[in-house]
Amino acid sequence: MATAARFAYQIGAVGEAGLSDSQLYREAIADAELLHRLRYDAAWMVEHHFSDYYPQPNPLLFLSHIAAACPGLGLGTAVMVLPWYDPVRFAEDVAMLQTLSDGDLHIGMGRGTAKSEYDAFGIGMETARDRFRECWEFTRKALQGGPVTHAGHYANWTAPTVLRPALQGRMPSFYGAIGSLESAAIMADLGLPPLCLSSFPDKLLRRILETWKERTAAAGRPAEATFPISIKCFVAETDAAAQAEALEYLPKFFALQVEHYQSDHAPWGNIPGYEQFNRMFANLRQLSDPANLGGYLAQNLVGSPATVARRLQEIIGLGFNYLVVSNATYGVPQAVRHRTIRLFAEEVIPRVREMAPAAE
Repeated sequence: MATAARFAYQIGAVGEAGLSDSQLYREAIADAELLHRLRYDAAWMVEHHFSDYYPQPNPLLFLSHIAAACPGLGLGTAVMVLPWYDPVRFAEDVAMLQTLSDGDLHIGMGRGTAKSEYDAFGIGMETARDRFRECWEFTRKALQGGPVTHAGHYANWTAPTVLRPALQGRMPSFYGAIGSLESAAIMADLGLPPLCLSSFPDKLLRRILETWKERTAAAGRPAEATFPISIKCFVAETDAAAQAEALEYLPKFFALQVEHYQSDHAPWGNIPGYEQFNRMFANLRQLSDPANLGGYLAQNLVGSPATVARRLQEIIGLGFNYLVVSNATYGVPQAVRHRTIRLFAEEVIPRVREMAPAAE
């Protein structure tokens, strides 16, 4: 396998039912501290609002606490939903987190999919692509340093202005979330490497990377980059034990997704830029039934250390070199998360590093 592959874990405000938000946050900090001790590359975090489906509205604020608690640990977001941010404040917040942290900073960004969150913020989903593009373009320009002007719909600097804090040579790595093959070309045009989910079939994942590389090379830019993928991971001493654990907790995760995204009501059909999501989310309700999860388990990392290492080898063989694993979903106890974090670090990663890359 390629020696460049790195491994991170996505933490979250998750845990057994009945815990307070304060307890959930403290457990997430303890998860990050364990990652730090076991030398994971980074702790990543997702953004969501107003529900049990990851109640963590400000990942950058939370990660600034992790930066202090775990010096040198990398930090990541999967994802920051750019249309919900004023571009100036977003760029400032990223610059602050980079300045305050010692480790690498990975900023995954996306448009967001939950209509309930857009409605709560009073932002029309039909504006999502334009807002995403402008927030990213402003951030990229402002973080370069020096006086900047910008004339846009959502940010206007008519007088040359310098973003503070100024970065001293250390820049975050930015990625664009991929929701379809079409997104790969869009992110390539924006100069953003793709951030993928392992819920896509392998053939589509390979095509996403190929499309991004082809489009990037055609624009005269280097097509080699860090290619992260987010993967659900349940690892135990045996395949049967890991599968039983996944079948216990993943249906709750998908049931919460159904509720959070209102997928039973197909809310995206008439929203420009979101039409394909009715089709993509159509099977969420089915995945809340353990009987329907066989295909999902096979695409992700579920099994003994040897089984998980073999599946990781396949994913790396597709072209991914940054693996963000996690079983931090609603209802998963801290003891289960910590056992997975330890087994993955101590028994899976060494196996993967000894393997040759999977055949193309």
